[in-house]
Amino acid sequence: MSTTEKMKAAAERMIGRTVRKTAHAVGNRTTEAKGAALEARGKARQLKEKGKDTFKR
Repeated sequence: MSTTEKMKAAAERMIGRTVRKTAHAVGNRTTEAKGAALEARGKARQLKEKGKDTFKR
């Protein structure tokens, strides 16, 4: 729906991916899992926003 919500979701996904890949390179499994969770949450938020747009039309 709103552009700010879409941007927040995209940023959350991008940050999660960055954290996950950095932690994987360093070998920190706990932080890698947290990054993967953050990335998944961002992806879910993006899908939610796309669904809102679909039903709006």
